Amino acid sequence: STISKNSLKSSLLQLECHFTWTLLKQDVDLNDLEETVGDQIEFFIKSNIANYNLLSYVYHLKNSNEEALRNLQKAEEEVKKNYPDEIARRSLVTWGNYAWIYYHMERYEEAQAYISKVENSCKKLSSTAQWKIQLPEVYAEQGWALLKFGAKYYNRAKNCFENALKSEPNNPEFNTGYAIAMYRLEDISYREHDDESLALEPLKRAVELNPKDTFIKALLGLKLQALKRVEEGERHIEEAMQKTPDLPYFLRYAAKFYRKKGEVDKALKILKKALTVTPKSAFLHHQLGLCYRAKLFQLRKTTRYPPQQQVEELAHLAIFHFKTVIDQKTKFFSAYLDLANMYAQVKKYKEAEESFQKAFQLNILSCEDKQHYYYQYGNFQRFHMKSESEAIKYYIEGLKIENYSYGRNNCSNALKKLLEERIQGGSRDAADFGTLGLMHKLNGEKHEAVECYEKAITLCPDNEEYMNALCELRLFI
Repeated sequence: STISKNSLKSSLLQLECHFTWTLLKQDVDLNDLEETVGDQIEFFIKSNIANYNLLSYVYHLKNSNEEALRNLQKAEEEVKKNYPDEIARRSLVTWGNYAWIYYHMERYEEAQAYISKVENSCKKLSSTAQWKIQLPEVYAEQGWALLKFGAKYYNRAKNCFENALKSEPNNPEFNTGYAIAMYRLEDISYREHDDESLALEPLKRAVELNPKDTFIKALLGLKLQALKRVEEGERHIEEAMQKTPDLPYFLRYAAKFYRKKGEVDKALKILKKALTVTPKSAFLHHQLGLCYRAKLFQLRKTTRYPPQQQVEELAHLAIFHFKTVIDQKTKFFSAYLDLANMYAQVKKYKEAEESFQKAFQLNILSCEDKQHYYYQYGNFQRFHMKSESEAIKYYIEGLKIENYSYGRNNCSNALKKLLEERIQGGSRDAADFGTLGLMHKLNGEKHEAVECYEKAITLCPDNEEYMNALCELRLFI
């Protein structure tokens, strides 16, 4: 019997697996993802079913379906070993991936066989006859996959873990996933308000439920540090250090903790140790670059005339590691900015400009990322290229994006300071007042905006742009 491609498609779309979770390949660097998942399989002790399933999807995206099938076989072996009594329940995602991969290989009979396997298992597992079954471990597996695909997926990941926790509120693994998602969401929103951290309680709970997991303990340590509870945070880091002195996943966060505490040499030592275990880790190279940068800034702060040779040596070390990062993880936005700024420090302006452009061309930038970029690039134009007009242009671009963020705030403050310095220095340039008016308008400060536009018009009575802006503002006041 021939099975038609079209009849398969609608069944395939019903499956819960990586192929139906909208994980887009343009959002990640596939080689880097393959590397990190491989490292996790090697160094984490827990069962690796989800990692093999994810790798099968990664290999499919890299057009090696044979390799994808091999990883699904490994996932099946893990299920047999770890869950001999729950094979069907633990294999639904694996079988779903099998069906999709066979479908893409045009092996339709085999694809259909796996679809039937999933259907029959769901009927047995679920009292209701529908075959989209909502299992907590499937939600969790989706959550872990989403976390791996980057920042724009974190919110969905959080929802997946929330769903998993509804049926098993005390499951240690689901609590860990939820805490990681909350921690990362807080980390990228730049809203580290001193008292209201939504991630803190989930992290504490995950640490309680996972006494052996030093990775999550390290995140709790970092979160406490961010909330200015440094001693408490350090206790967690030191306890974890006793338990897993060699685990790269713990060490990289321990290093981050000591760097932020100002103990940069200690951080470097820890990072170099971790690097011997996972030499290609983009995370570790990024942290190394940040350490050398911190040493450079320390040197400049403490020495009036720092020796040029030392400055260049530290800058080159930072540049080396930042370059290694983006070779390995081509979508790592902040690493491009770090590299660009480091080039600017040693007056390599052409290379700096190139890195800024590459950062901005990434197709995964959020509004916060863009605002952060405009702030950094505006500073580059102002302090290195000595062009205040260009700087003003980019700060304004950052303000035009409306959502509140740390980067937008920085654009606003930098612009205000720059324009006020010019005006206090006796500027009679209408454009300075006009731009200040625009800034107030974009920040919703209407009365201040009106004042600025009025001054601009007294200096340049025929300017239509200022006239229009003023009329528009007066309508709303």
